[in-house]
Amino acid sequence: MAQARAAYREGGVIAYATESCFGLGCDPLNARAVRRVITLKGRPNHKGLIVVAASLEQLAPLIRPLSAAERETVMRYWPGPYTFLIPASPKVLPLLRGRHQKIAVRVTAHRETASLCHALGPLVSTSANLAGQKSLRTSAACQRTFGDTVLTLPGRVGKRRKPSTIIDLESGRVLR
Repeated sequence: MAQARAAYREGGVIAYATESCFGLGCDPLNARAVRRVITLKGRPNHKGLIVVAASLEQLAPLIRPLSAAERETVMRYWPGPYTFLIPASPKVLPLLRGRHQKIAVRVTAHRETASLCHALGPLVSTSANLAGQKSLRTSAACQRTFGDTVLTLPGRVGKRRKPSTIIDLESGRVLR
């Protein structure tokens, strides 16, 4: 965990197990780190990235305040494999939200990811792969693909085969 804390603080990228695959993550408030994730994946800047957390409170600095009804809605799904698009706070880096005014956020039910977020804070959570390629499901595959450019943590991927469901909180529309 000491290595992960150091990488997070210093703008490094971490590969870690999630519900359905390994993810690439970093401090979502560190522009240099977010750029590294986008560059490593070869991901277009306009797409934006998901942020995962251990609790709604960890996401509070990244989203606009929720109404009681909105809070009730997200808490019906969280923790779990549901990502919500919520209007971003002014603190959110444009690279993190892409061309959108909303940010994609999730409170994870994956024990290892939640433990990592408890220790570090919220994490960018994008599939560990090169853009357009299959998501990686093992730490060994991450190490082969990304080498020493990321800190690859050991871990077990959850049983999900599909990525999280994405829901626009305001409209209720399911986007994925």
